[in-house]
Amino acid sequence: TAEVMSHVTAHFGKALEECREESGLSPDILNEFKHFWSEDFEVVHRELGCAIICMSNKFSLLKDDTRIHHLNMDDYIKSFPNGEVLAAKMIELIHNCEKQYDTITEDCDRVVKVAACFKVDAKKEGIAPEVAMIEAVIEKY
Repeated sequence: TAEVMSHVTAHFGKALEECREESGLSPDILNEFKHFWSEDFEVVHRELGCAIICMSNKFSLLKDDTRIHHLNMDDYIKSFPNGEVLAAKMIELIHNCEKQYDTITEDCDRVVKVAACFKVDAKKEGIAPEVAMIEAVIEKY
């Protein structure tokens, strides 16, 4: 499943360039999206939440209220090799994180908290990819 997650991350990360400017994400905050999974990468900057919203919208992964679109996310994850082994778990983890931060009204602030929560939970579940895994598949996208 970590291998599947590396594909999802590599593909999703391709939208970063288009979203970097409109989200106000400086190159110092995030050089490349693959570093999201690095131990020392802190998921704290509001602009990262804005970038994730922008990137998610490129793939229709969010509803109008900037919460996960379960069906579209399921289809997106299943579009990758062996995606079906990851889809339900990934959606469950994101949804649980969304529930924890549902009271935050500002979308970018809420989404960065959800992303940080998801990163921690994905690592606990053993589905977080190593940066090297992402680098190995990145040229496919």
